[in-house]
Amino acid sequence: MSETKVKTKVDLIIANAAEALTCSGKELSEIGVINNAWIAVKDGKIAGIGSESEVKDTFDFSKAKTINASGKVVAPGFVDSHTHLVFYGSRVEEYAAKVAGIDPKKLEEQGIITGPNRTVELTRESPDEELLEQAKKRMLTMLEHGITTVESKSGYGLTTESEIKILEISRRLGEETPLDVFNTFLGAHGFPEELSKEEYIEEIINDMIPKVANRGLAEFCDVWCDDGYFTAEESRRILEAGLKHGMKPKIHADAYSYIGGSDLAAEMNMVSVDHMNYTPEDVMDRLAKTDVVAVLMPALDFAVGHQRPFEARKMLDKGVKIALATDLCPACYTESMQFVINLACRLYQFSVEEAIKAATYGGAQALDLDDRGILEEGKIADIQIWDVPSYKHIAYHLGTNVVETVIKDGEIVVNK
Repeated sequence: MSETKVKTKVDLIIANAAEALTCSGKELSEIGVINNAWIAVKDGKIAGIGSESEVKDTFDFSKAKTINASGKVVAPGFVDSHTHLVFYGSRVEEYAAKVAGIDPKKLEEQGIITGPNRTVELTRESPDEELLEQAKKRMLTMLEHGITTVESKSGYGLTTESEIKILEISRRLGEETPLDVFNTFLGAHGFPEELSKEEYIEEIINDMIPKVANRGLAEFCDVWCDDGYFTAEESRRILEAGLKHGMKPKIHADAYSYIGGSDLAAEMNMVSVDHMNYTPEDVMDRLAKTDVVAVLMPALDFAVGHQRPFEARKMLDKGVKIALATDLCPACYTESMQFVINLACRLYQFSVEEAIKAATYGGAQALDLDDRGILEEGKIADIQIWDVPSYKHIAYHLGTNVVETVIKDGEIVVNK
């Protein structure tokens, strides 16, 4: 007499998906398409994924919630690895003027303050609860568009008190919304008008970083290394101070000039190097031999009309690890990773497969995470369901939201 196989009870089943994208292949172009897929979820983790027979033979879902994904695509939740999520107000007047070709100096003559310092001023003065509510609204829109994990940088405070305020609000966002939020301390995003550059660097190293670390407010430390901002050597000093206090290094580099920021990223084997518009090919070659992830942001180049868009195809062909991110900020106001994928494929020569994987597992790598961004047994059940018959529609549907359902930690948090 044969023994009856004991099946594992699960909490959720996604059934009959036209396509499930595991995004677990070694190459960026490998997204692991499973047709007619079933996915089992238990205790917030993916318990199994495969054919109907494989899942039915292994799992007991008699009491599980079931989602019928017939004719739809199941993918990992997007991981947005570069945002400036917490800021107050907007710079919409400045943006509207620039797209119309109006000189920003004419705005200043009208009393309209432009540039990052305007955002710094507004953010410093804003009450905590108003700052929280504005950021929370942005985050929930991101969730509706399939983003389940987000990185949040400080940098619009430029004083110890204001930088800590921004990071504390980011922590609250992770507690008060379904998304996971990972914080980056970016005090070196610019300079306050009241201090010299060297005085400010000393304040970052000796005051800001220790206080941020003592409060456990940031996983990462970041610097804007560019002409007019921080040199490569100044960036090294700041990032090494962050490392001593347990914050892993990231860097804004080569956005508007090449002054050695990307070289420093390779040398320090940073978690990520972001922007890379002016990165030379020999540095791309060096980065390809490291674990450093290049975070590319097509929406930022689009929003500012960048004179030198990044050369994504060169990086991809050289084997550089790539992530796509929104760069949500006052100068690049998008909450949609789908829009980023649209731009990456149409303007930057990404294949659809490369763009999807860069926005999921690539984003996870850019946050030094290996528990999400892929659909695989044991990984966090951060899942989105697209109301399209094939994954290639994610690049084809321009400016629309194809997300129907979002699951975070095994719980349905968006259901249209």
